[in-house]
Amino acid sequence: MGTPEFAVPSLQALVENQFRVVGVVTAPDRPAGRGKKMTSSAVKLYAQQVGLPVLQPENLKDEVFIRDLSQWKADLQVVVAFRMLPEVVWNMPSLGTFNLHASLLPQYRGAAPINHALINGERKTGATTFFLDHQIDTGSILMQKDIEISAEDNAGSLHDKLMVMGAGLVVDTAKAIIENNIIPIPQAATSGEEPLKTAPKLSKAFCKINWNQSGSTIHNFVRGLSPYPAATTELRKSNGEIIPVKIFDTTFIPQQHEFRIGSIHIPDKKTLLVATLDGFIEIKSLQQAGKKAMKSEEFLRGIGDLGDCSLQ
Repeated sequence: MGTPEFAVPSLQALVENQFRVVGVVTAPDRPAGRGKKMTSSAVKLYAQQVGLPVLQPENLKDEVFIRDLSQWKADLQVVVAFRMLPEVVWNMPSLGTFNLHASLLPQYRGAAPINHALINGERKTGATTFFLDHQIDTGSILMQKDIEISAEDNAGSLHDKLMVMGAGLVVDTAKAIIENNIIPIPQAATSGEEPLKTAPKLSKAFCKINWNQSGSTIHNFVRGLSPYPAATTELRKSNGEIIPVKIFDTTFIPQQHEFRIGSIHIPDKKTLLVATLDGFIEIKSLQQAGKKAMKSEEFLRGIGDLGDCSLQ
């Protein structure tokens, strides 16, 4: 059970490791792109390639879906990047239903664990498999594997690392469950004394940069949202024009200064600096509304005079 690209390697690993995958559940086809062409999920496209039957329910409690799912007589269900399941679904197989989550649970429960780990400046994260129960991301832990977060990682690169690592964890977990060679550990026993951090869904309002923060905080915020959905801000020109901007790549330069926070500084024709509380953020790539993403040097050539401008 899964939908986006993140779920495909896990399904592929199960198929290629000779598990008998009896079927795939994924999201219904949706209109996408400028032409609003009906588009299948990444998981469905792979399932079709290898000849697996597919169910695409709108409603996970629909009687027809429940009947069709039960007819597959699955012993085990695997969930990777899907929706919250009702009990009638996750309780159906004799061996249970387990989920792959892109964090070291119980830390970063929620829809956006990769993003929030980077935003919070974590240096380590990982993936967890756990049995589903009534509450989201709270079931007993089966397996975990950690991974270092490099200074160069953003949400895109970390997503890809965890996608590949998670596929191996899914295979190992499925084998252990089938062989009855695993002891689930309740999450309450793993939390320790560290405060729990959450990973709620990313809203449009959340993605706006607050320039009244430390430079390292802003830098981590940008990389935690890059390349998607992207950190946003507004360029306010001296003539009153406001240009919405997405920022994808930054560097923090610690330095004392007396400039107004959010003010723009261009020491040469290719470097774009923004004043923060404790230094400058150098913006390396960005995208203004209606245009393609570009390096700052290209942006500066096309934007015109930025004297007395600021980001807010």
